[in-house]
Amino acid sequence: MQVPPFSLSRQLSDLGQELDAAVLKVLHSGQFVGGLEVTTFEESFAEFIRVPFAVSCNSGTDALILALRALEIGVGDEVITTSFSFFATAEAISAVGALPVFVDVNPDNYLIELDDIEAVITSATKAILPVHLFGCPVDMKRLRQIAEKHHLKIIEDCAQAAGTEWDGEPVGSWGDVGCFSFFPTKNLGAAGDAGAITTKDKLIAQRIRELAVHGMPRRYLHSHLGYNSRLDAIQAAILNLKLSRLNGWVEQRGIIASRYTELLEGVKGIRLPASINSKAGRHSWNQFVIQVHSNNQFSSSNQDNRDCLKSRLEDRGVYTIIYYPIPIHRQPAYMNMTFSKMKLPFTDKLCSEVLSLPIFPEISEKEQVHVADSIKEILSN
Repeated sequence: MQVPPFSLSRQLSDLGQELDAAVLKVLHSGQFVGGLEVTTFEESFAEFIRVPFAVSCNSGTDALILALRALEIGVGDEVITTSFSFFATAEAISAVGALPVFVDVNPDNYLIELDDIEAVITSATKAILPVHLFGCPVDMKRLRQIAEKHHLKIIEDCAQAAGTEWDGEPVGSWGDVGCFSFFPTKNLGAAGDAGAITTKDKLIAQRIRELAVHGMPRRYLHSHLGYNSRLDAIQAAILNLKLSRLNGWVEQRGIIASRYTELLEGVKGIRLPASINSKAGRHSWNQFVIQVHSNNQFSSSNQDNRDCLKSRLEDRGVYTIIYYPIPIHRQPAYMNMTFSKMKLPFTDKLCSEVLSLPIFPEISEKEQVHVADSIKEILSN
């Protein structure tokens, strides 16, 4: 049995002729940039996140950059964030001329350690950029208290968290802005790059909208140096179709995560991801990430142990992904900023131990059993 880490073909097959019709409608309309599909998606997504405004853009990375620019964060400013994330989280901060300031993660949920934030706040700190990693929500009530106490902006990185909630409210509605990616493997995925920024502030929304189109408040008037970061109409049409199914897909991901937990509970050598109390929030399970501990049957090195399990699973037809093998502060791009000397012990530990198991709404129970049985067999030999 072959179990992929993610399958787009099954989702596309389920959407069938509806998806074909949506794309063909755009092609026949001749309206490829802007237009009704884009407007409809922005309005629908804003309603989904329960905010007045959503501005679409080219990608999740652009969403972060546009949000930072709209909040007037730039050269000389500092933004507190996590090193255990995709590179774009910090890259966007650097792209606007600001400095990312990394704090460690909480070892239980892999999210930014809220207890460490206040210790790194300086006069140059302008914002906190939490990441709802793998679909797990940050405690936004507590983070907002910290931000308000120190008069800081909040930019939520919701790239992996469409459908995630904290205390009954969607992520992307708690901060000054929420930044989403619709990369094809996300819970809500386009057929290419796509993104959006959500906000409750009309002025911020207008700034973002202008920056996304060459800094134009109106045609051929350029008040800022902006970007060409527009959502294609075809991508908007696909997202419009998928958005109505998102809650169902998130619920299914929760069922899949619960099944993995039941199948792997008590297996020695691994640690399962922490679940979320339903009263506190909703995990959208963009990834189901286990930690592989070191033990004598593989090697004395955590990373070798994790990589060995990954390799042996592939021999059994189970394909996994490592998110992330190198933390941002140890990436070559940041070596000249002395980040590599930072002490983020839990972040470093996670990068040597994490392994993401196959998860997507269409995965079958039989496939999950095969994944779990394969792990048990490997770890017991």
